[in-house]
Amino acid sequence: MRAIAAARIAMPKSYVRLSAGRQELGEGIQALCFFAGANSIFYGEKLLTTGNPEAAADRGLMARLGIVPHSMDTLGYKT
Repeated sequence: MRAIAAARIAMPKSYVRLSAGRQELGEGIQALCFFAGANSIFYGEKLLTTGNPEAAADRGLMARLGIVPHSMDTLGYKT
């Protein structure tokens, strides 16, 4: 979480992404990471060889935290 907070301070306009291993962190630690400055996740079934949480679990966590997800196309990226 310190690294996430430091990255957010050093690079305020950058994406600070949580990726592989989020399942092992648990929802409480993921929540703290978001509050420390993480603003992006890898979303979907699998990242290289590491599984990601189910999409419904990610949506549920974000809803409980009051985080509104944006798709890449709403941010100006072509998908």
